[in-house]
Amino acid sequence: MLAILLSVIQLLFLAILAPALSWFIKKMKAASQNRVGPSLIQVYSDLLKLFRKNMVISETASWIFHAMPFVLFVSTFAAASMLPVLGIRSLFGFTGDVILFVYLLALGRFFLALAALDTGTTFGGMGSSREMTLSSLAEPALLLAFFSLGFCAHTLSLEGIVSYFASGSPTQMLFFTSLAFGALLIVTIAESGRIPVDNPATHLELTMVHEAMILEYSGRYLALIEWSHQIKQLVFLTLLSDLFFPWGIAGSWDPLAFGLSLVLYLAKVFFLAFVIGWIEIHSAKLRLFRVPDLLAVAFVLAILSLLGQLMIGRGV
Repeated sequence: MLAILLSVIQLLFLAILAPALSWFIKKMKAASQNRVGPSLIQVYSDLLKLFRKNMVISETASWIFHAMPFVLFVSTFAAASMLPVLGIRSLFGFTGDVILFVYLLALGRFFLALAALDTGTTFGGMGSSREMTLSSLAEPALLLAFFSLGFCAHTLSLEGIVSYFASGSPTQMLFFTSLAFGALLIVTIAESGRIPVDNPATHLELTMVHEAMILEYSGRYLALIEWSHQIKQLVFLTLLSDLFFPWGIAGSWDPLAFGLSLVLYLAKVFFLAFVIGWIEIHSAKLRLFRVPDLLAVAFVLAILSLLGQLMIGRGV
């Protein structure tokens, strides 16, 4: 019972921390442009303000438009529940959960694209088309990277993979698992809608992808969508932290081990957020037709990582 309670607390901690990570990246970008940037309180107050505001809904909107924010939030939250955060155990982890993890995120994306088409706007259709194109390239790379790590760890459970690498020495993270890290990093940038794949701060019709799909939303629906997007970003950074820097994750619910894991977890995810922010500051938005080339690099890296594991053998 205690383990379930602490797993739920981990999940709530993830949801509360997600806006702070987005604030950190915004603050980095502002500092690089000699601007002050938003305060940490501003990020949370913006979400609360959206939850309090009234909504403007198109007359042509069907039930899909109303259901999408809740489906997106629940699917993202369910995917996060399979992820070890501060301890090895997750709330809903099981053997093969990496496949369900990918397709829970795909479910939210599917409803997001469907809802963007629902009102019949030009921007919604354009954003849906772009999102589906990019996701069709990102999902195979993500699955192949999982399979590569799972082959090395002898399991397709996120808990099992994290436990395997956490109990081993840092030298186990060899060349082929580093290739998987490169693939997952590119997928993280794409799934988070960051530069060079997408620009979360733009409303220019020639470049936007995610923003084009949510232009018709306002009020609490928009708040749920934005919060889901922030949680999804933190989920991918937690995934990178768990799979490639798993040392320090608490193997038991001892208060000292739990506290140390919390400090190390915050250090790791904010360091990875720094890397994402640094890439965003020092690169330009790619042309839409060049983005598949970047995702193809992630796919090739994941393939090479898996082939390397197959050729060298398990447990290397």
